[in-house]
Amino acid sequence: MQKSLRSAEHARLIELLVAARQKAGIRQHALAKKLGRPQSFIAKYEGGERRIDVVEFVAIAQALGVDPVKLFRDFLSARGSPPKQPRR
Repeated sequence: MQKSLRSAEHARLIELLVAARQKAGIRQHALAKKLGRPQSFIAKYEGGERRIDVVEFVAIAQALGVDPVKLFRDFLSARGSPPKQPRR
């Protein structure tokens, strides 16, 4: 099993979280403030440098005003779909 930090599934999870943040119209700094974390926390997980655990996933979803269960279902329903290539 490939390490999750570099896996296609991890890339899809990050893509989903970034899309949810952008859809909510929230910038990284504002999300970090809601979470009581530094902006670098958001930048690192969105950049694929850091994993998030389930508790963090739920907190992030709630801070974005998204149902974490629905977001997780969206992640699961996309299994098998190739991730989009990150923009550089």
